[in-house]
Amino acid sequence: MSGKQRKDETKTEEPTNGRRRPAKPNSVREWAKSIVIALVIWFFLRALLVEAFRIPSGSMENTLLIGDFLFVNKALYGAEIPVVKKRLPAFREPKRSDIVIFKSPEDPGVNVVKRVIGLPGDTLAMIGNVIYVNGEVLDEPYVEQANPLADPEDPRMRAWQVRYLVERDRRTYRPTLKNWGPIVVSADSFFVMGDNRDNSYDSRYWGYLGRDRIAGRPLFIYYSFDREGLLPLPFLTKIRWGRIFSTPD
Repeated sequence: MSGKQRKDETKTEEPTNGRRRPAKPNSVREWAKSIVIALVIWFFLRALLVEAFRIPSGSMENTLLIGDFLFVNKALYGAEIPVVKKRLPAFREPKRSDIVIFKSPEDPGVNVVKRVIGLPGDTLAMIGNVIYVNGEVLDEPYVEQANPLADPEDPRMRAWQVRYLVERDRRTYRPTLKNWGPIVVSADSFFVMGDNRDNSYDSRYWGYLGRDRIAGRPLFIYYSFDREGLLPLPFLTKIRWGRIFSTPD
C-alpha cells in the first residue's frame, strides 16, 4: 500500500473506542419536525375525537353553568372529516335527553349546547309548561323554571311550527313559550331545548335541528369558573372545585 493511500485512510478514520462517532443532528430541523408532528396529531384529535367547549350562556342552567369548560366527544355521533366534509361512522345516534353540541342553524360559526327532546317522527306538544311526547308526559327532572308565570307569544314560533302542525286549525294557531303543538318532528331532524326553559333560544323559535349539525356530546367538565364570585383570593375561590371532572346529565 502506497504512502498516499495510508494518508487518505488516516483522514477518514475517526475511531472512538472502536466505533465511528455519530453525525451531529441538525437540532433546528429536529425541533421543527417535532412541532409539525405534534400539530398534526393535535389537529386530528381535535377534529375527530375530542374538542374543548366553553358554556357562554345560562340556557342550560343548572345542568351546565356559565363558565363551565367541557371536553366534547366528537366520535360518538360520527365526527366530520375536515375539508372533505364527510362523516365517520357513528357509534350510536342521538337519544332523547342527550345533551348535544351543535352548529347553530342561524350562525354555523357558533357552537351551541341543548338537550334532545324530540326524535325523528315524534309528535311533540307543550301544554301548561309540560312536554308531551307521542301523547305521554316527558319526565324532566333537569328543568329549571326561572319565570314560571311568563308565557309570551312569539311570531317566530308560529312561522315555522304551522308547517308541521297536526290536529289544530292552522289559521287560528297562536303558539306561546309554554303552550304549542302538537307538531311532528321531520325525518333526520331533532327538537332540542335548553334546561333553563324560560331563558333558552332553542327549537321552539328556530325549528328542527338537522342531524348533520350535531357535533358531539359532553364528556366531562374539566374546569369551572364563577365570574360573579365575591370571596377573597378569586384565583382560588372563583373556581367551582366541585364541578371539575363531573359529567353533565
